[in-house]
Formats: sequence, structure tokens, C-alpha cells
Amino acid sequence: MSNIIHPTAIIEGDVQLGENNEIGPYSVLYGPLKIGDGNWIGPHVTIGTPGQDTRNPRYDSSNCRIEIGDGNIIREFTAIQKPCYRDVTRIGNRVFLMQSVHVPHDAILEDDVVITPMVVMGGIVRILKGANLAVGSSVHQYSVVGQYSIVAMGAAVTKNVKPFAKYVPGRPVSVNDYAVKKYGFLDVRDQIEAYLLHGKLPTDERLIGIVSEFEALSAESGRDLY
Repeated sequence: MSNIIHPTAIIEGDVQLGENNEIGPYSVLYGPLKIGDGNWIGPHVTIGTPGQDTRNPRYDSSNCRIEIGDGNIIREFTAIQKPCYRDVTRIGNRVFLMQSVHVPHDAILEDDVVITPMVVMGGIVRILKGANLAVGSSVHQYSVVGQYSIVAMGAAVTKNVKPFAKYVPGRPVSVNDYAVKKYGFLDVRDQIEAYLLHGKLPTDERLIGIVSEFEALSAESGRDLY
């Protein structure tokens, strides 16, 4: 295997590493933990400590696992914590976790998510494909942040955010045109806007899949919508 592991890093327990990963100085990885290929894990990152749960702050996390996919960047001082209530805390592929991000117990972060510095998420959140949480924002427990949406700097998310939405506190929800263009949805922007602003379900097959996934997870969460 071709992993680069700094000599000061600590790896303990059942930790499975793929290939071409880099683990920086003073990072700590506790198993059970499975990491794919091509990940960059910076200095002073902690992966695999127990979730912070007030109902059971000292629970036995020895069999609680974390799964991390391929091509992720995890910057310095980020913490990724083990699940408390579900099977896994999971990070997908090509996720960019910037400096000092808190990934809580039972969180699921899907592919291409961007989490910027100093973001804090509550337990059992779902951050769906391509979503972006801006600097210093926070996400309430059980919330679902929809695909290709963006949450403003410093925002406190206490409800679910629809796919392709731009959420800025105190303003009406609007279309995240940056993501619409970046991910190739310009041809169906009118359907995205109709769904966001008027609740009209799309007819494009790609959008139907996106909206169906979000609506199911949103209903399961029990939280309101912006």
C-alpha cells in the first residue's frame, strides 16, 4: 500500500486504509474505521471518538463504526465522531471538510459536499450530495440539507433545506444558481425554481430522483421545511 502516515499520527484499533491516503502530524484515528483511497487528512484531525450525547455521554463506542470514501480532504482540527443510535457515521466521496469542522454522531455526508471552516452540525443530520455549508453555520439535530443547496455564513439551520436552495436567514429562499450551473442543471432551472418557490414537482428524470430522495428523508426527519 502507498499510504503516507506521519510518524506522530496515532492509529488504534480496527482501522482499514485503502491506497494513496495521506495522514498528517498528530492526527488520531480510532477504529472501527474504514477509509477508502486518495484521502488527505491534515494535522490534528480526530476521527473515531465517541459521539457527544447528553443522554449517554460515556456510552460504549467500541463497536461503533465510521466509513469514509474516496478523494476527500479533511483539514486541520476537524473532528468526526462515532454513531450513537444508528449503524454508522459516513462521509462519501470528494467531500471537502475545511478547518475546524464538527461532524457529529450518526451524520451522513454524501458525495461532493463542501463544509467550510468552523461549521457545527448536530447529531443525525443528513447533508445531501453537492450541498455547501458556509463559514460558521450550524445545523440542528435531525435536519436534512438538500442536494446542491447552500447555507449562508453564520446561519442557524433549524429546518430542512430543499434541493438547489439558497438559504439566507431573513430572506426568501432562492435558487442556488452557482450549483445549477456547476453541476449541469441549467436546462431545467425553470423546474427547479417552480419546485423551490411553488412546490411544483419536476418532470425531469434527474430532478425527480433528487426530489424524491430529499422528500423521503425530510419526512423521516420530522422537521419542517424552509
